[in-house]
Amino acid sequence: MKNDLREAAAKARLRAYAPYSGFLVGAALRLKSGTVVSGCNVENVSYGLTMCAERVCVGKAIDQGEKAFQALAIVADTDTPVVPCGACRQVLAEFAPKLVITSWTLTGESKEFSLNDLFPLPNLGIPQVPRGT
Repeated sequence: MKNDLREAAAKARLRAYAPYSGFLVGAALRLKSGTVVSGCNVENVSYGLTMCAERVCVGKAIDQGEKAFQALAIVADTDTPVVPCGACRQVLAEFAPKLVITSWTLTGESKEFSLNDLFPLPNLGIPQVPRGT
């Protein structure tokens, strides 16, 4: 089951737009429905406006009406498996704070993480505003 996510992330990585850094990243997110959505990083010359592969996946899932995530795969050309950046961790925690994340290098090295371990207490200090008021 993890292999289909890895494959989807690897294919997405090849579609990345990274003319400034050359750092291509692909991600694939398994939704609760079983559907897999993939995404790649999309750089911008300002870097701050760059969209990470993980957040592209989240946007695609939300666009499809899905808000329940089961697993995330990331593939990057690094010596060791990478983890999502802080912004991606925050966005992922909005929907799946206990998400299982598996990251692979191009050589096949992998490591599994829990989003909860990478990003504990994501809502600490944020007041909960009642909806509909």
